[in-house]
Amino acid sequence: MAESHFLLLSLLCSLFVYQCHGACAEVDSDTEAVAGKGFKLGCISCKRRSEVDGTATVQWYFRPKGEADFVHIYTYNEDGPTIVDEHFMDRVDWNGSKRSNDIQDGSIYVLNVTLNDTGTYRCFFHRILFYANYEYSTIVSKVVHLTVVRKATRGTASIVSEVMMYVSIIGLQVWLLIEMIYCYRKISAAGEEALREAANAEYLAIASESKDNCAGVQVGE
Repeated sequence: MAESHFLLLSLLCSLFVYQCHGACAEVDSDTEAVAGKGFKLGCISCKRRSEVDGTATVQWYFRPKGEADFVHIYTYNEDGPTIVDEHFMDRVDWNGSKRSNDIQDGSIYVLNVTLNDTGTYRCFFHRILFYANYEYSTIVSKVVHLTVVRKATRGTASIVSEVMMYVSIIGLQVWLLIEMIYCYRKISAAGEEALREAANAEYLAIASESKDNCAGVQVGE
């Protein structure tokens, strides 16, 4: 019985560690870029049910400052990236989830940013979740208000966003460490209990055998 508890506890701990490696945190994008340099437009949408398989397509739209309408600039799906708008041709690289169609990070990297890139960006996750008997479609959108400046400045929003990102990462690591220590203690306790039960069983077996030997000697006499 103790050995089965030990194996079950080990399996649960392994499953927990596996899920923690796939942890996802939704961090807001930076909003200030410097002209002539590259800039990452962040867009993260975490699945609420990580155990459910899914696939997603990401689309980016841009509305220049002072304009009323959005224009489609970029698409990423299972076939790869497609730059739609000529203004961004050869200037956008995929910076999101790789080696998986189950996209949760839809970030892109804009090369050689110009002042004309100032405006509002929207990314859309068109996600399909595959359940046992049906498929569920959902759309999630994120908005980034980008300002392009000639010289770098350290904005408050950028500092807060970066700090929160590191706090989230450290928090997840601490949580994982605590759970691993807890699992280790449980496994150690289960192992010690199994050893004690085995020792007791061996002792009882020896005692029983000695008793039988004694009874046999008395009968012989």
